[in-house]
Amino acid sequence: MTVIETYKGKSITEHRVEIVERKGTGHPDYICDSIMEAISVELSKEYIKVFGTVLHHNIDKGLLAAGRVEKVFGGGNVVQAMELVIGDRATFRATGRDIPVADIAVETARRWIKTNLRFVDPERHLKYRIILAPGSDELIDIFLRPGKVRPANDTSAAVGYYPLSPTENVVLGLERFLNSKRFKGRYPETGEDIKVMGLRRENVLDLTVAMPLLAHYVTSETDYFERKDTLKKEMVRYLKRFEEFKKIGVHFNTLDERGRGLGGIYLSLLGTSAEDADSGQVGRGNRVNGLISMNRPMGTEAAAGKNPVSHVGKIYNVLSHKIAKKIYEEIDGMKEIYVLLLSRIGTPVDSPMMATAQVLLERGRKINEIAKKIEGIFDEEFSGINKFCLELSRGKYPIC
Repeated sequence: MTVIETYKGKSITEHRVEIVERKGTGHPDYICDSIMEAISVELSKEYIKVFGTVLHHNIDKGLLAAGRVEKVFGGGNVVQAMELVIGDRATFRATGRDIPVADIAVETARRWIKTNLRFVDPERHLKYRIILAPGSDELIDIFLRPGKVRPANDTSAAVGYYPLSPTENVVLGLERFLNSKRFKGRYPETGEDIKVMGLRRENVLDLTVAMPLLAHYVTSETDYFERKDTLKKEMVRYLKRFEEFKKIGVHFNTLDERGRGLGGIYLSLLGTSAEDADSGQVGRGNRVNGLISMNRPMGTEAAAGKNPVSHVGKIYNVLSHKIAKKIYEEIDGMKEIYVLLLSRIGTPVDSPMMATAQVLLERGRKINEIAKKIEGIFDEEFSGINKFCLELSRGKYPIC
């Protein structure tokens, strides 16, 4: 069933208060989401290579347990390695052939760490625990049933929206800027564990940024605060491009306090707080559009690592944002568009129990003028669901 209706609320930009968060590359929650998703992608590739199709797996339960380090100005040591727990379910054997699931999982995790965290040695600084096991008979049977489209493995709802607000664009852009190769090349002393929290009140934006400095680059407390001042100026310079706001304020590493030595500064040995301060878990990080936006409707499913051809907690989460963007870009006269999708377990993923578009229109536009066009976009997207799921399985769409 498809329902097209007028959105009854205010545009996000008309809210007096807006709160948006992004957890960056080195945040423990982001690490968990990204690694579990990477494992799903690699397993999917192997299943397609060996069996011609994606088989049952859900690598969506993961935990990064914090380690322990000793830090001093100019360096430090890893005392206890971090531990990455990789779970939940996978197909280890089918039609008489084995798949080295555990090997694929660990190798993928090591490769992700090596690629994204400059100072974490995936061999020495992490331990890996695999708690993957075969799935239940009924969920495995989904992949043996006839038909080109898989049945949904869950009754689940998802919501997507478009466009991003100016606040969302700033929060997303600032983290990506600080974690870019260019920025790290200029300021290698900055860690990857970056968190940006944005608070907009009317047209004034207040940003709180947490980003560690690396111990082996920092020689003293004075050196730390000098580097911190330079980095804040770089943020302020970057933010000048966003002209939608009357003022943008930046607050950087606000727990710092001069005169307290190592206890008063945000120093890191490896660039991630998972080294000694904070564990991570799948599903606690960004939504599939890279943000945690408190003023927006949000689903509860963790998309990372879920099966890309049957798990609607992943498929519909990503697809709802994709459809919202397409509707906004192809149909004139819209301020905002929200797309809600609901599956019923056992029903093919191309036949949602409900597909709803809630449209906030520009003045003078009527919902009945555009309803048929929106329904056509829904039909087009769901008729191409197999192609979309294959793209998901290859990692085309980021999920955090």
